[in-house]
Amino acid sequence: MRLTITPSVLERFPATVLGVAVARGIDNTGDPPGVSEALRRAEALLPTRLEGVLVSEHPSIAVWREAYRRFGAKPKDHPSSIENLVRRVSKGGTIPHINRVVDIYNAVSLATLLPAGAEDLDAIDGDVELTIAGESEPAVRLLGEPEPRPPRAGEVIYRDRAGAICRRWNWKEADRTKLTEGTRNALVVVEGLPPIGREAVAAAIEEIARRIREHCGGTVATAILDREAPRIGLDEAG
Repeated sequence: MRLTITPSVLERFPATVLGVAVARGIDNTGDPPGVSEALRRAEALLPTRLEGVLVSEHPSIAVWREAYRRFGAKPKDHPSSIENLVRRVSKGGTIPHINRVVDIYNAVSLATLLPAGAEDLDAIDGDVELTIAGESEPAVRLLGEPEPRPPRAGEVIYRDRAGAICRRWNWKEADRTKLTEGTRNALVVVEGLPPIGREAVAAAIEEIARRIREHCGGTVATAILDREAPRIGLDEAG
């Protein structure tokens, strides 16, 4: 099983950086205090990270709004995962408990203002690509949606052999590959576009990996993908 940033994405977004963690043999059940506390702490500290800047104008969020516009999505209607998290907390809301790994990457995402997401490795069919959607992508049912719909041609998607597993780069993932308490093997990804570079993405994925080891057990290996190294075998991470 491989993860690849395809040339079609790198031609349009040449400075794309992905931080990748492959976690195996984890315990994703329950709601341990250390995980919940870290998420609440990240929420409480968010205003200091925004430094009084409007959410839409913060550099870490504005870059994704511009990326979405470039592939034809309206960021107001389809906010990136990091903008969605930040807006929810900025309005006084909290991020609900989902499961250990999701809570961990949500906390790190809020702390770093970087998009993060994950998929159940055992639900993935074949290799995974970060690519540009074509004209005849299979319909996919996204989290929280009743009916499957195909990606729009030209949008950035993560895709395996069966179809899209996340639409509009990091907007919303497929129900088919979501993490559950039964997940034992997971693929976690942190994403960066300028002004965010390799160093920040690497620090974020390493922090996620550290917390997964601490709170979920198992083994966790990490890697960085970019223009110079756009592909990795997921058994090779580390």
